[in-house]
Amino acid sequence: MRPDEYVEAVLELVERIPPGRVMSYGAVADALAERSGRSSARLVGSIMARHGGGVPWHRVVTAAGRLPPGHEREARARLRAEGTPLRGDGVDMRAASWSPEEGV
Repeated sequence: MRPDEYVEAVLELVERIPPGRVMSYGAVADALAERSGRSSARLVGSIMARHGGGVPWHRVVTAAGRLPPGHEREARARLRAEGTPLRGDGVDMRAASWSPEEGV
């Protein structure tokens, strides 16, 4: 998979995350690893920072449930409006995590 194809695959997967659910950067990378040959949470984070404005970027968080750095306030407001389970300053990952195998 070429780098531009990987960017598109990441963005397409993020678009599939249903309202009220989230994926971690690493989970996005893992979901695409077999098909892409890549598995880097940092690369997914970089793609989201550069190209994620047109997708529900707020639904991609750290594995610990921390919100996108520098955008915590807006992400929290969007997640709360969608009914995403929150815990403390972040997302309740046990309750909110989504996997592409679950469907939409």
